[in-house]
Amino acid sequence: MLYIVGLGPGSQQLMTQEAIETIKKVDTIVGYITYIHLVEDMIKGKDIVTTGMRGEIERSKKAIEIAETGKDVAIISSGDAGIYGMAGLVLEMAAKEDKHVDIKVIPGVTASIAAAAALGAPLMNDFCHISLSDLMTPWDVIKDRLDAAAKSDFVICLYNPRSKGRPNNLREALNIILKYKSEDTVVGIGKDVARKHEIDKITTIKDLDETEINMTTIVIVGNKNTYVADGRMITPRGYTL
Repeated sequence: MLYIVGLGPGSQQLMTQEAIETIKKVDTIVGYITYIHLVEDMIKGKDIVTTGMRGEIERSKKAIEIAETGKDVAIISSGDAGIYGMAGLVLEMAAKEDKHVDIKVIPGVTASIAAAAALGAPLMNDFCHISLSDLMTPWDVIKDRLDAAAKSDFVICLYNPRSKGRPNNLREALNIILKYKSEDTVVGIGKDVARKHEIDKITTIKDLDETEINMTTIVIVGNKNTYVADGRMITPRGYTL
């Protein structure tokens, strides 16, 4: 059996019980070295297969090969494996190569949900996820999605918002959003969510400091009704109070 496991955002306290039980029972763990470190105290004595950054295809192939031998193997992702994680790639590869292995996806807590809980309740009405990484998706497509989401006044969760190789994508994204939203729109920032040096901050589009944002940050841009009360970011669901 091949399990595709979402580890949650970083803390073992935010791992699902099913994810914990799956990691305990499998023979082999396959993962990016950073994710292996998140669960290293849980996987002693198991066979470990690791790769560096951008080794997703290699890891997927190896996990499928191990599962074909009859062993139980887990390939791990941070957050939820089905949200910018390994689930899609593994399933695509198994289908394309006609690999007849049993596969089960184990869900996890994605970064936007963990950040939202720390910030208050910003996702109480319709929201969407948009990754600002153009490694897999053309930047023009991302811009079109940003435009549509902002025009429709979604709460927008920005994944992979800024890196050394993409220092301007966040600013360009915010400029697109500002075509439809006020510069005073509330923005929540969750950095290293559920990890040792977590930072949670509420600001506005106007006052957002881009230098504080990196690839381990989730940026949540509110809708026109999102507000701050008692230090909490709140998007109303629409109840009459």
